[in-house]
Amino acid sequence: MVKLGVIPAAGSGTRLGPFTNAIPKELLPVGEKAVIEHVVEAMRLSGIEDIAIVCSPHKHGLCDYLGSGRRFGVNLVYVMQDERRGLGDAVLAAENVIDESFAVVLGDNFFHPKSFLSELISYHLERRADATLGVAEVEDVTRHGIIKPEGDSIVDIVEKPSPEMAFSNLGAIGMYVFSPDIFDAIRETEPGYRGEIQLTDAVKVMIDRGRSILYRKIDGIHIDVGTPKDLMRANEWYLRNVMDRC
Repeated sequence: MVKLGVIPAAGSGTRLGPFTNAIPKELLPVGEKAVIEHVVEAMRLSGIEDIAIVCSPHKHGLCDYLGSGRRFGVNLVYVMQDERRGLGDAVLAAENVIDESFAVVLGDNFFHPKSFLSELISYHLERRADATLGVAEVEDVTRHGIIKPEGDSIVDIVEKPSPEMAFSNLGAIGMYVFSPDIFDAIRETEPGYRGEIQLTDAVKVMIDRGRSILYRKIDGIHIDVGTPKDLMRANEWYLRNVMDRC
């Protein structure tokens, strides 16, 4: 089983200002819970017991809200990403608390059903992959890492390409399962898009090394809660499809 998880939550959330001037974007609500609480619940339901929250020094609110993780049935540790140098660097910051295969889910991701993460992990283990990415058909390829699929494998990937440079409309949705080999790949990754160390580029390093990199398409809803419009869309969907049935 995969029992370790990493939730990157160090981003500034500038597109959600002025809300994020006061609180971390991961604490903005989807339904009756902060969006990051939905992520923690998905990890717990997947059998993950120990989770590292990667945050930046000014995000004290995350610790105040999540605490030790006991009330969610998990153990939380907090890892500092002192400088915002990209998602790859955020994952690398958790290396000291990771010694086996682990799952990564972005802290501002809303997806349903939560069982999708468990399915992704099971698929990764069954196929003995080195990395497995959750993907979905996306309307705007410029907001995602876009894969070049071949069967169920990923043979190339590019971060936020222009539409004419996109391999497909299948985009990474911020949900991954990795072996610890990803850490070496990140260390070998040069700054890319926006001068940051991109996790997408580290995955490409693994592809170029001949590692087994797979993908699984999400069967459900996924919303990157990164703009006011997307936050509203996530809440509308949740209120209509989850809370109204309670």
